[in-house]
Amino acid sequence: MDTKNVMIVGVGGQGSLLASKLLGRLLLDAGYDVKVSEVHGMSQRGGSVVTYVRYGDKVYSPVIDEGQADYIVSFELLEAARWLSYLKEGGQIVTNIQQIDPMPVITGAAQYPENLVEKMQATGAKVDAIDCVKLAQEAGSVKAVNIVLMGRLSHYFDMPEEAWIKAMEAIVPAKFLEMNKKAFELGKNA
Repeated sequence: MDTKNVMIVGVGGQGSLLASKLLGRLLLDAGYDVKVSEVHGMSQRGGSVVTYVRYGDKVYSPVIDEGQADYIVSFELLEAARWLSYLKEGGQIVTNIQQIDPMPVITGAAQYPENLVEKMQATGAKVDAIDCVKLAQEAGSVKAVNIVLMGRLSHYFDMPEEAWIKAMEAIVPAKFLEMNKKAFELGKNA
């Protein structure tokens, strides 16, 4: 199997690292060679956070180059647009529609771009955009956005739901497991 590449992008504190651990565990359990690389921006200051997950028969490097991502999973709309150049032709974006103002917007030096989903689609990108915040709240906590996104991503992976749940059981603390299972289902069925 050729190496597949997944970028998980977001803003610090949104749970992208847990999402990458879940995906990595799922793929390891399925027998793939997996490399996960965390690239932090100013994550503790609400800055951009990027995680690479690469998997296949043999993976030599954890880094994804521009134009090589099979999937971009984004916790925030502008982050999806920011990393669009990394998506390969025919690749898939799975994104939360949430908009978090970056510092230039907060200070009034810039405006948050409008119609980002349509602009990304105009480049030929396939974009699956859903309101993950609403679904996470429905599951029991806004912090479950990461698992809602993983549920949505599961549509594009040929893996049984039981495998996702098994990986979740291995990494999510027991007291949050039922809520996360519900978040996964809501994302999957959105």
